[in-house]
Order: sequence, then C-alpha cells, then structure tokens
Amino acid sequence: MEFTTGGRLEVRITRADVGKRVSVRRLTGAGDGAEKFTDTVGVLTSWDNGVVLITRRTGETVRIPESSLVAGKAVPAAPARRRGPAASFRELARVTARAWQPVEREALGEWELRASGGFTRRANSALPLGDPGMPLDGALARVRRWYDLRGLPAYIQTATGAEGTQEQLCAELEARGWRREVTAEVRVGALAPLADGPPGNGPASAAPVRLDRACDEAWLRRYQRSGEPGPHVLRVLSAGPCVWFASVAGDDGVPAAIGRCVVDGRWAGFMAVEVAPARRRQGLAGSVMRALARRALDEGASAAWLQVESDNDAARALYDGMGFATHHRYHHFRAA
Repeated sequence: MEFTTGGRLEVRITRADVGKRVSVRRLTGAGDGAEKFTDTVGVLTSWDNGVVLITRRTGETVRIPESSLVAGKAVPAAPARRRGPAASFRELARVTARAWQPVEREALGEWELRASGGFTRRANSALPLGDPGMPLDGALARVRRWYDLRGLPAYIQTATGAEGTQEQLCAELEARGWRREVTAEVRVGALAPLADGPPGNGPASAAPVRLDRACDEAWLRRYQRSGEPGPHVLRVLSAGPCVWFASVAGDDGVPAAIGRCVVDGRWAGFMAVEVAPARRRQGLAGSVMRALARRALDEGASAAWLQVESDNDAARALYDGMGFATHHRYHHFRAA
C-alpha cells in the first residue's frame, strides 16, 4: 500500500473527505527499537475533536487519534467480486426485503418501517434506502415512536461493505447511542451449479425432498426461529413473490430437515435451512438446497442469495463449499 510522494509519508486526506473510502496508516507504538504501524481501510465517517472514525466493510468502527496518523489517502471503491452474479446493493436490499415481508409497514420518506409482532428483526426494523424526508434526529424520533406504539424495540437495518452502502449512517447511529446487535453476511452465487451440484458424502445426502407451496405444522415444529408460531409468523413466512418450502421426512413426524426459498425474478433466496441435531453432517442441508434450486431454475431464476450471521461458522463453511461469496454485510442497530 503506497502512501509516499517523493519518498515521504503524507496524510493526503482532510475533513472534506468524510464519506469517502480511505486508507490510513497510524503509529501504534514502538518496541525493540522500531516504530510499529497499523493500516486501516474503510469509509471515513467522522473527523471531529481530534479523532478520526473509519468504518470497515465488516461494520466495525475504528477510532484513530488524529495525532497518530502518519499517512492517508482516498482510495477507489472496493474492487468488484470475482465470484457470483453482479448486483448492486440497492437491488439486493430490495430483493432480500421482499423475502421477509412484514405484517405492517409504513413509509417514512424513502425509509420503510416494518413490524411483524417481533418475529425476525428483518421484518421488525426500519429499512433506510434513501432520504427519510427530514433531518436524521427527527427521523430517528419517528422510528422510536412508531415501534414504541407497537410494543417493539426500535431497530434500524443498515449495510456496509459494497458500493452505495451505509457506513455513514452506521457511524451516525453509533454517535447517537444506537448499538449494533447483529451482523450478517449477504452472500450471492450462481444458481445452476448449486442445482447441479453432486450429492454430499453423508449417508442421507440422497434423501427424498418434498416441496410444497405452504408450510404445515410439522415444518414449523422443525423451524427453531419462531418460538410458538402465531398467525404473524405464518404471514411472514408465506409472503413473497413465489415461495417454496422443502422438507425431508423424519422418524417422529417432525422433518429431519427443512428449507425455504423465495423466487423473485432472476433471484432465488434461500433461508430457514435447518437440520435436526441428530441428523447433521449427513448431507441433508445440501439435499434441501439442491431441490429448492432446481425448482427455482424451473421458475426462471438464475442467481442465488442467502443471509448468514457472521458468527455462524458451520453455516459459513457450508456455503463456502457451495460457491457463495459475500456481497455485503447488514447490521441491526437498536435504540439505546
């Protein structure tokens, strides 16, 4: 990473570069007779009171004392991914939102307020995809009131790590006391290789997969994310442009594995892929996703997406093997 001009380290960014992607080098200490430096790349989200804030693509905010800067420059947007279908952040944000449609919604300028009785943050958070039509503090107050009237915590869903994402908004929320509770990756991949992928090596990798247009009570008993499923859970799960549910029969009347797929134009979204603890590492998750992918191809889709929480190492490893690449990350900020 080159910071020099004529052999000299230079800080070539100023407060006017807030909002730009930058790379900086800072002095972090000295040891063994040598100075130690650390490089940070991300969006410059604030430069006030002698402190520089840089938000990385992971959503992490790095606080850097201005006095420790030894070099810095603005850099181009992150290079395009080498794997997976091309897509803009706004396209994917709208596609993923349509897969988790809320029971209740209201527009706040170009923000959307979403509520579904508390079932899944994705259907119970404000989605800011533009200007709320008022100053930020006023918009945040409206968000708090809207969710308070419904007895729900106020969440805002933001994104980082791609062109057009919301690093600046993340920093503004943190500065106002909102706290990031969850970070997840939005991953994309080609659909045909997933559908045509070879069966896994597990003893149940070729298990028959049943596909239905609606989920039944048995499917919901395997689904671990809803607690006691009420009507609001069914409404969220069943809504979407074209929804399919997959299940693999179990021994006790509860499916050994389940999955959900929402087909929306060229996109097929995969979610709610769960396997009974006693049946894991048998290839059932792969069987469910292949069956759903084949149906999505029949429906005209060509690209795939899914969401996985950043600390779910087992699922991330599974999706790595299926060819999914991270497009961006999203975060849920909760009002203090």
